[in-house]
Amino acid sequence: MSAARTSYQARMQRVLDHIDRHLDGDLDLDTLSGIAAFSRFHFQRQFTATFGLSVHRYVQLARMKRASHRLAYRDAASVTEVALDAGYEAPDAFARAFRQRFGQSPSSFRQAPHWEPWLAALEPLDIARSKLMQRTFMARDVTIREVPARRVAILEHRGDPALLGASIQRLIAWRKRVGLHPSTSPTFTVWRSEPRPRLPADYSVDLCVGTDDPIEANAEGIKAGELPGGRCAVLRVVGYTDNLEPAALFLYRDWLPASGEELRDFPLYCQRLSLFPEVPEHETVAEVFLPLK
Repeated sequence: MSAARTSYQARMQRVLDHIDRHLDGDLDLDTLSGIAAFSRFHFQRQFTATFGLSVHRYVQLARMKRASHRLAYRDAASVTEVALDAGYEAPDAFARAFRQRFGQSPSSFRQAPHWEPWLAALEPLDIARSKLMQRTFMARDVTIREVPARRVAILEHRGDPALLGASIQRLIAWRKRVGLHPSTSPTFTVWRSEPRPRLPADYSVDLCVGTDDPIEANAEGIKAGELPGGRCAVLRVVGYTDNLEPAALFLYRDWLPASGEELRDFPLYCQRLSLFPEVPEHETVAEVFLPLK
């Protein structure tokens, strides 16, 4: 890639980072074109040509994604507060836009989200980001650590990956009820199947919370388990950690064959070190662990 193109993309990346950091602020064209150091007369066309979305639609989708996460996974904020943070002056205007985007009212989504329409509605945002955010990992990004065994509470998600959000909701509700905050009780995901199996029913993921507390019988289906200790290749990923498949692909395709290492009989897993929407999406951090002999 030429230096000029790299510089151009870096300027556009600054715009996306600014949008993520200021979703509840004034994201007008003059401000955003200034962040990129582009002329305001051309910036909107440049943005659309780069991402396939207008600035307005990109900002609206990013705000709606954060709003939907707050409704589904966080119960502290009222719908009115979520609406204001999403840039709407009145809850009814927010409710109309939310229903148009996701097919549910905000209150209905908070109680029982329909995840498949939600994923479809936000797909253009993921596609737009992927146009610029091609991750490049290097062997030096991987460290080998001796990881201690860790007791965890496990919620097993088995079946359609489109319904993973419902399992995440159940895990969050349980950890709130028992007082296991992410800042003190780490969050893990263990991938027990390929990310897109031929049959959705074959998708298998364990959602885990680190805890030494005894796990009592519960309606959420949480059970006690353990992440085994041992050597692991660890790859740290910063920003937009919804999709960690590029990191996994690098470890299996590029790092492992050149390393001379052999794999241990335990699946690939990750630890979520910071979570959206507590931090902006470009500041989320995850570490991917590849167990080694």
